[in-house]
Amino acid sequence: MEQRASKAQRMRLLWAIFTSTAVLWNEAFAQLRYSIAEEVKEGTLVGNIAKDLGLDKGTLTDRKYRIVTDAKEPLFHVNPEDGMLYVSRKIDREEVCERSNACLLNLKTVLENPLEVHYVSVEILDVNDNYPSFPEKEKTFDISESVFSGKSYKLQPALDPDSGVYSVQHYRLKYDGKIPILIVQKPLDRETAGRHLLVLTALDGGKPPKSGETNVIINVLDANDNAPIFTKDSYSINLTENSPIGTTVIQVNATDFDDGPNGDVVYRLVAQKDTYEIEVEASDKGFDPLTTEKNVLIKIIDVNDNAPEIEVTSFSSSIPEDSRPGTTVALISVNDRDSGLNGKVTCSIEGDVPFTLSPSLQDKMYSLVTKSALDRETQSEYVLSVVAKDHGQPSLKSEKSIIIVISDVNDNSPEFVLKPYSFYITEGNEPGAHLFSVKAIDHDEGENAHISYHLYRDGSEENKVTSFLNINSENGQITALKSFDFETLKSFQFHVVASDSGTPSLSSNVTVHVFILDQNDNAPVILYPVSSNGSAEGVEEIPRNVNAGHLVTKVRAYDADIGYNGWLLFSLQEVTDHSLFGLDRYTGQIRTLRSFTETDEAEHRLVILVKDNGNVSLSATATVLVKVVEPREAFAASDVKSSAKDAEDTNVTFYLMITLASVSALFIISIIVLIAMQCSKSSTDYTSKYLQDTNYDGTLCHSIQYRSGDKRSTIVPGSQANTLVLPDRRRPSEEVSSQPEPSMKRVLQSKTRAHTA
Repeated sequence: MEQRASKAQRMRLLWAIFTSTAVLWNEAFAQLRYSIAEEVKEGTLVGNIAKDLGLDKGTLTDRKYRIVTDAKEPLFHVNPEDGMLYVSRKIDREEVCERSNACLLNLKTVLENPLEVHYVSVEILDVNDNYPSFPEKEKTFDISESVFSGKSYKLQPALDPDSGVYSVQHYRLKYDGKIPILIVQKPLDRETAGRHLLVLTALDGGKPPKSGETNVIINVLDANDNAPIFTKDSYSINLTENSPIGTTVIQVNATDFDDGPNGDVVYRLVAQKDTYEIEVEASDKGFDPLTTEKNVLIKIIDVNDNAPEIEVTSFSSSIPEDSRPGTTVALISVNDRDSGLNGKVTCSIEGDVPFTLSPSLQDKMYSLVTKSALDRETQSEYVLSVVAKDHGQPSLKSEKSIIIVISDVNDNSPEFVLKPYSFYITEGNEPGAHLFSVKAIDHDEGENAHISYHLYRDGSEENKVTSFLNINSENGQITALKSFDFETLKSFQFHVVASDSGTPSLSSNVTVHVFILDQNDNAPVILYPVSSNGSAEGVEEIPRNVNAGHLVTKVRAYDADIGYNGWLLFSLQEVTDHSLFGLDRYTGQIRTLRSFTETDEAEHRLVILVKDNGNVSLSATATVLVKVVEPREAFAASDVKSSAKDAEDTNVTFYLMITLASVSALFIISIIVLIAMQCSKSSTDYTSKYLQDTNYDGTLCHSIQYRSGDKRSTIVPGSQANTLVLPDRRRPSEEVSSQPEPSMKRVLQSKTRAHTA
C-alpha cells in the first residue's frame, strides 16, 4: 500500500510540474496575429481568438475573459461569450502609429481560474486615405538668366501621412521623377520671358493615385548679356572754328536691353588720341609776306596711373557640396583704362582653395569655377581673394573678396556614439521607466542632420523582446513596458535604427546588448526537513548512546538568486539545550556536542534560521524535533524509517535530478553566451574569470567570491559597466576559527539546484 501511495504521489507531482511548465510556456509564447485595414466601421470582426487558441467558449464568461488596457477609449474589445475580437471605434492608422512604417498593436488578454495570459497582435493595414500636401502653397526661385543648362534646385518634398506604396511615389513637373528637383534644361532669356509659372504635382501609389500640387514661380534675374546699341551707325558733325569753349558739339544716344544697373548707360571718351598731328605755319612780316608750313607730330606716352577694376557678375553665393569640378560659381570681368602693357591685366585667386579662374573667349572675362570636390563638413565657407594685376612698371593691382557658402547635401549617415552598446539593468525595473539611451550624430546640417530613432522589428523569434521595449524617436531614450526577472531572462539583444530626415533618407543601426542583474528577491526555500503537509518540520530519532559529533540530520535549502544574494548561512534560532547540539553554519549539519546523560530530556526542539547574504537579507526557518530513544527502540525504528526514507529519498532524488539537469543546462548556456559576448570587448573591460568550486558541499547557494585569509570580496555589477568592488567583509573571530579558508582561494558557487544526500 505504501509503495502504491508513493507511486501515486510521484505521478501527481510530475503532473503538477508538467502543468506548471505548460502554463508558463503558453503565457510566454502563445501569441496570435491578425490584420485589419484602417478606417473600418465600428463592430467589424477582427478574429476569433477563442477558436484560434482552442479555448472552451462555454467557460469564457465565468473566467472573465477580457482585454487588459489602460486606454479610456480602447480600439478593440472581446466578446466574453464567444471569444470574438471586434473593433470598438474607428481606427486612424496615421494617428495610432505616427511616423512608423509598420503599425502593430499588441493586446493582452486574460482569463482567470486558472490564470492565463494570451497576447494578440493586430496589424493595422494602411489605406490610401490621405492626399499628398506640400508645406508651402508656392515656392519662388530667383534664377539668373546666365545659369548654365543642367543646373538643379532642390524643391520642398510633399508630405503624405500614409505609408508604403500609399505615400508619395513620384513627382510631375514637365517630367516625372522620384525626387522633387528643378533642373534648368535650356538657357534662360529674361528679355524674352522674365517670369515662369510651373505646377509641381506629387502623386502617391494608390489606384487611382491621390495628388497634391504647389506652384513654383521662377523669376529670371537679369545678366549683363546685352551691349549698349547706338541709335546711329556713325555720327558726322560740322563745327565752326570759332566755336567758344563749352559749345555742345553733338549728342549721342545708346540703349541697353538689360535691366537695372545692367541697362543703365554711361558715356565717356575712351579713345583719347595717343598722337596729334598739328600743322604749323611760319610767316614773315613783309608787305607781301612769305609763309612756310610744317607738320608737327606729337605722341602722347601712356603712364600707368590706373589700377585694374574688378566686377563680379552672375554670382551664386551658395553652391551645394556635391557640385562637380568645373561648376561655374561666378563670372568676373576686369578692365584697365591704361593702354599697352599698362592695360594688360592678369587675374588670379590667392591661397590654396578648391576654386580657380578660367579665362573665357571674351577678352578680360573669367569664370570662377570649382577645381576639386567640396565637403561642407570639412569647410562650410570660403572667402576668396581675387587679385587683378597689370603689367605696368611699377605694376598696379586690385583685390576683391568673394564669400562662397557651401550648402549641405545629405551625404553622411547617422553615426552612433558607441558600437555596440552594452547596458546593465537590475531586475524588477518599474514598467515604463527610462532604462538607458542611445545617441547618434550626423555631420550634416538642418533636416539632413535631424535624427529619429526606432527599434528594428522583423517579427523573428530572437527579436520578440522588442515587443516589450519602446524608444523615444527624438532622443533615443529606451523604456521597458514590463519588469524583467533575472531568474527568467538573463540577457538579450536588439537593434536600434537611426535615420536622418534628408531626401533620400540615410540610416544606420547598432546592436544593443542588455544584461539583467540579480536582486535579492527570492527567499531561501527549505528542501529538508519537509513534513507531509508541506511545512518545514521534521522528526529525527537518535539512540541515547551516541557519542559527541554524531550527525543528527542536515538541513537542506536553496535560493534562486545568485552571488551573495544566494549565499546561505544557517544558525540555531531556538534550542532546548545549547550544550547538546551544534549547527555548522555553512553546511546545515546538526551534530551532537557531547554524549547524552540520564538527566537529559528525551525530546529536543531545534529551530534553524536559514538566511541569504543579500543587502536586505531574506530568510526561512526549519524546525527539527529530536527524540532520544533507547538503543533497541532506535534499531527497530530505524528499520521502518529506513525503508520509508529510502522511498522518500528516491522520489526526492528523482525530482531533483530532473530540476538539476534542466537548470544546469540553462545556466551553462547563459554562461557560454555571456562569456562569448564579453570576449568581444577589449581585454581591459572584463578581468575576472569564473571557476567552479570543487568543494561544493551540497547546500544550494551560489555566489562569485574571492577569499584571501579572513577577507572576502565579490563582483558587484554596477549600472552600465562591469566593476570589481572589494568590500571589507570581515568575519567574526569565531566564524574564522569554525571554518578556516585557504589563502587566495577563488570560489564560484554556481547557480544549481542540486540535492546532496
